[in-house]
Amino acid sequence: MAKSIRQRLFAALAGFTVVLCLCYTGLALVIAYVTEDMLVQRLLEREAVAVSQRLRQHGQLTPSGSDLITVYGRYLDLPQAVRRQMPASAPRAEIFTDTGQHYHVLALDLAAAGQPRRAYLLADVAPVLVVQRLVREVGGVVLGVALALVALALLLAYWLARRLVRPLQRLAREARQLAPGGAVHFSGRDRPDEIGFLARRLETTFAELQAVLRREQAFARDVSHELRTPLTLMHNSLALAGALPLAADGQAQLRQGVDDMRATIDVLFALARAEQLPGEVVELRGCLEQCLLRLLDEHRWDASLLALDLPERLAVIGNPQLTMLLINNCLANALFHGGPACRISIAFAQGRLSIVNTVTAGQPRRIHGFAHGQNLLLRLAKAMRWDIVFHPGEAQYRVDILPLQKQ
Repeated sequence: MAKSIRQRLFAALAGFTVVLCLCYTGLALVIAYVTEDMLVQRLLEREAVAVSQRLRQHGQLTPSGSDLITVYGRYLDLPQAVRRQMPASAPRAEIFTDTGQHYHVLALDLAAAGQPRRAYLLADVAPVLVVQRLVREVGGVVLGVALALVALALLLAYWLARRLVRPLQRLAREARQLAPGGAVHFSGRDRPDEIGFLARRLETTFAELQAVLRREQAFARDVSHELRTPLTLMHNSLALAGALPLAADGQAQLRQGVDDMRATIDVLFALARAEQLPGEVVELRGCLEQCLLRLLDEHRWDASLLALDLPERLAVIGNPQLTMLLINNCLANALFHGGPACRISIAFAQGRLSIVNTVTAGQPRRIHGFAHGQNLLLRLAKAMRWDIVFHPGEAQYRVDILPLQKQ
């Protein structure tokens, strides 16, 4: 494609150069011939004035004083070659003959002794024609110079075509060499012209396309990875229910699986839309309070086990939906792994939100879905350009969230 553009541009420039050269050459020839004819016509008009003056003074036509111009008193006195091409009523004419003569004829309407009469001035201009002589004598030199100039113009057109199309060729080559998932960078992005604008738009488009593909792949991978465990548990519980009625533990396990699936699906859809959601100012304390109310309502957890140490206002930069999902999952994990009797403390200090839950000594570690949850929480935080760090311990588990602060 780039080569075709270069060829078309060169053809356009070369064609324009040749056409311009031919037009100026033709114009120069026309001007030369017109100037030559005007000069001859001017000589005939001056001679006509002189003949009229001599006729008034002497009463008869007198020969011209010029070697080129002859005065004829009658039409029949003109040479036969002239009479064949010029009618008697014509005021002027230019005659070309087969024998090489070139005549200019001017008819004069005079008055002699009160009687009108017509005379003719015949100029044999072949000896004074300059253009034809120049063409014969220096035409080869002029043609050689013209061809050299055309060749130089074609070389310049070829150089210009290569120079103008080279950035487009480089842009097309870099676009072809882009690897799936690789970094997108075009060398012409800093140019101030249209090519730079095109390179920047292509960078943005390719980057957005790769981001969409990554989100699609991550979504498909997460759906397969995160939902498999709760689906397996629910399937096993339902299979056992066919033989025996579901006990309280089985019902709780089934309910837990449904809750896990619902929370996971919410997170996955939020992550799939994360790069399309603009960042804004979020009141983190308000989000925490809503999440705590939901935790108390759904899990029947004792609120006396909660300790809060938060400022009155806590504005951060993020997305409300992702923030709620992040905090909800952190609190649900804390309650799930700490048990219904665990204490949860939430504090914010030095730009860090810490969520700490106690772990009962000797309690078996509950690892259902927790590694998967960490991965999703990390991706939720990364989508908002936040940091999250997990600190497991024997007596407590702490999660530190570093939100993006409002400037």
